[in-house]
Amino acid sequence: MFEDQPVRGELDGHVENMLDLLNDYDISLSEGTPEDSRNQLSVMTNLSTAEPEDVATVEDVEIPGPEDGQDPIPGRVYAPAGDGHPTVTYFHGGGFVAGDIETHDPLCRMLANRAEAVVVSVEYRKAPEAPWPKPIKDAYAGAQWAQRNADEWGADTGTHVVAGDSAGGNLAAVVSLMAAERGMPDIDRQVLLYPATTYMDPMLSRAENGEGFFLTAQDMLWFVTHYIEDEIDAHHPWAFPLNARRDRLAETPPAFVLTCGYDPLRDEGHAYAEELAEAGVDVEYSNHESMIHGFLNMEAIVDHTYDGVEEVAEQIRKA
Repeated sequence: MFEDQPVRGELDGHVENMLDLLNDYDISLSEGTPEDSRNQLSVMTNLSTAEPEDVATVEDVEIPGPEDGQDPIPGRVYAPAGDGHPTVTYFHGGGFVAGDIETHDPLCRMLANRAEAVVVSVEYRKAPEAPWPKPIKDAYAGAQWAQRNADEWGADTGTHVVAGDSAGGNLAAVVSLMAAERGMPDIDRQVLLYPATTYMDPMLSRAENGEGFFLTAQDMLWFVTHYIEDEIDAHHPWAFPLNARRDRLAETPPAFVLTCGYDPLRDEGHAYAEELAEAGVDVEYSNHESMIHGFLNMEAIVDHTYDGVEEVAEQIRKA
């Protein structure tokens, strides 16, 4: 179904401006401690995102954790006016180490408004303090909570989308696998935005885009060494979903997979879309040839961000 390998187009001029800005501020996600990485991503977010849009209701919530004695999982609900909206459980990116509700607040607001959806943003635990499988346990608990409770904010919990970007795209895919195996929660669509789907497989995009386009090959290695404590775990399908057997993939919901031409994760997103399609899953795939990883969080600099967000919102509405 997706025989053509995705390619790079001409790098978008606004993206070039974004890269120049990141160089001016010496943004690096992997040259210090995990806390340094988190601070760097927050600085980048402040540089690249516009004034957050107003949403009818924005409310912080506490989601019960899946483990005894665990602190509640922070969440944030974004709800348009009215009711009957689809439910979206959203998982932020950040390499399983960085990122939080705040870094992805502008994006979740845009999705809530454009998709007319109740978006539940889940701040799962992060590595290295909470390595695999703790983040996926939190993500799964967040999806269950959203389906049970989002009707309090006007959601139709009978229509449920899981979505996420980068590491969050990984979690959305894994939660879809877990839900198919366990029979709950019901998920109608998985929306995977430049997802991390495999461990260390050599791919053209990792070599082609591994330096100079924001997310680097060094960043990816640094993140995964914090997330995965035992290398054998990296081959579990709930760590990286491209490990899953096709009969397991066949049970997952329809999918939308988005990649970027200048992203080291491009080819593994494409490969996962292919595997889903080969397993018989209804898949739509979109490669933004002129974009870099994370462009959906760059609306203050990159005009094309709004086109991407609208495309994602349309995919949510399809559920």
